[in-house]
Amino acid sequence: MSRLGHFFLKRPYWLIIAVFAAIVGLVTAVWFDLKNLSDENLRRQAATLNSVISNVRSYYASNIVGRVISTNGQTQALHNYRDVPGAIPIPATLSLELGAEIGNAEGDIRYRFVSDYPFTDRPPHNMTPFESEALSIFRSGPGAPTQLIQSEGSVWDRQITLATPVIMSGTCVDCHNSHPKSARTDWKVGDVRAIQAVQVHQPVTLNLLSFKWLLIYIAAAGGFGLVFAAVQYRLAGSFSRMNDELAANNAFLADISLKISKYLSPQIYKSIFSGERDGSISTERKKLTVFFSDIKDFTDTTERMQPEELTELLNEYFTEMARIAATHGATIDKFIGDAIVAFFGDPTTNGTREDARACVLMALDMQKRLGDLAEHWRQRGIERPFQARMGINTGYCNVGNFGSDERMDYTIIGAEANLAARLESIAEPGGIVLSFETYAHVRDMVEAEPLEPVRFKGIARQVVPYSVTSHAASEESPVIAAEENEKLTLNLDGLDAAARARVRQAIRDALAAAQPQK
Repeated sequence: MSRLGHFFLKRPYWLIIAVFAAIVGLVTAVWFDLKNLSDENLRRQAATLNSVISNVRSYYASNIVGRVISTNGQTQALHNYRDVPGAIPIPATLSLELGAEIGNAEGDIRYRFVSDYPFTDRPPHNMTPFESEALSIFRSGPGAPTQLIQSEGSVWDRQITLATPVIMSGTCVDCHNSHPKSARTDWKVGDVRAIQAVQVHQPVTLNLLSFKWLLIYIAAAGGFGLVFAAVQYRLAGSFSRMNDELAANNAFLADISLKISKYLSPQIYKSIFSGERDGSISTERKKLTVFFSDIKDFTDTTERMQPEELTELLNEYFTEMARIAATHGATIDKFIGDAIVAFFGDPTTNGTREDARACVLMALDMQKRLGDLAEHWRQRGIERPFQARMGINTGYCNVGNFGSDERMDYTIIGAEANLAARLESIAEPGGIVLSFETYAHVRDMVEAEPLEPVRFKGIARQVVPYSVTSHAASEESPVIAAEENEKLTLNLDGLDAAARARVRQAIRDALAAAQPQK
C-alpha cells in the first residue's frame, strides 16, 4: 500500500490518467445502463400490451362473438347478458368484467370501472378515497380536469393510479334512462357515469438490476477509493510524523543557531546560514579597514576589583561596544582579553573609502559612549572607569577560514592587521590613532595631527601615525562635572594632548594659589 502511494507521488501523471479513465468509465457505465433500462422497459411494455390485447381478444371471442354466432345473429346488449342466450354485455358490464380479466392476468396492471350508481341487482362498488374524490372532481362542472393521477408506495415499492371520467353518450343515456334496473333515469348526455382507473404497480428493485454496469462501476470505484483513502491515511500519518520530527529538528536547529550566532559576527552568521559561505578552508586577499582597541591599565584595574564585579563590568563594556559595531556594520573578529578586533570590507563592503569612514565613525561613537559610561560607573563606585585606546589602519589582508578540517576560525592575518594593533598601542587613553591610508579617507570628517614617524616591529616601512584631535562626539561630552562634597570631576577624553597639558598646569597653578601662605 505504501508502494502504491509512493508510486503516485513519484508519477502524478498516472493519477491524472486514472481520474480521466474513471470519468470515461462512469459515462460508459451510465450509457450501458440507460440502454439496458430502455430495452427492459420496452420489453415489459410489449409484454404488457400483448397480455392486454390477448385478454381483450379472448374476452371478445368468448363473450361477444361466440354468443352472437350461437344465436345466428339474434342478440341484444344486456347488463345480465349471461342469463339471456345470445345476449352480449353492455359497455359498463364489459368494462367491469374486462378489468377483472386484465387484473387477474397481469399482476402489475389493474383496471377498475367503478360508479356510485350501479344497477339495482348488483352490489355497490367499493370505491377508494382517491376514486371517490376523482369522481367528485370530474362532476364539478365545466373546466374539470380530464384525468387525475395518484402516486403512492414505499421506498421499495411504487404505484401510480390514473383516473379518467366515463362520459355518457346518447346511446348510453337512452339505455340507462329506460332500463328497469337502472339506479338513475335522468341521465343526460355529457354526464359522468363512472370513472375508470388504471393502476400500474412496480417494485423499485425491479429495475435495480438494469443498472448493473453502474453498480459494477460504483463497486470498483468504491474499492479503489477505499484503497486510495487507506493509502492517503498512511501517507498522512507518515507526513504527520515527519512534520513533527521536522518541527522538533527545526526548533533544535533554531536553538543551536541562536547559540552559535553569539559566537559569530552577524555578517558571518548570516552568510553561513544563507549558504553564501561554505565550511571549507579558504582565504581571500582584500583591502580592509582594521580596528584594534584595548583598555588602558586593565591589569591594574583587575587587581583593584573582585572577579565577579570585573566580569560584570567587562561584559557591560563589550556589550555596548558590540552594539555600536553592529550599528556601523563592523565584522567583529574576536575579543582578546580586554581587546576588541574588528574590520570592515568582508564579507560585505561598501568600498574602501566608505568602509574606512564607517570604521572611524564607529570608533568616535565608542569613545563617546565610554565617556557616558564613565560617569555611570563612577556613580556606581568604580574609581577608575575603563578608558580605551584605539588604532585603525586600511590595507590588504588575508581574510577567510583558517585552521583544520575539524576546527577553523574566520579571521584576518597580515602586516596591515598588525599595524592597526601597533597604532592602538601608541594611542592616548580615550584617543584614536589612524594610519595615513585611513586618514586620507576621513580627513573631511575629523581633525588629526601627525605624530613622529615610527618604525614598528614587524612593519618594514616607516609609518606616520595621525592622532584624532577633534570630532563631533567631543562637543557633546561633558568636560567638567561638579558633584557634591566639593568634589570636581574633569573628563579629559575630549581634549587633545596639548589641551590636556594646559589643563593640568592650570589645575596645579590653581591648587598652588589656593594653598595658605606660610
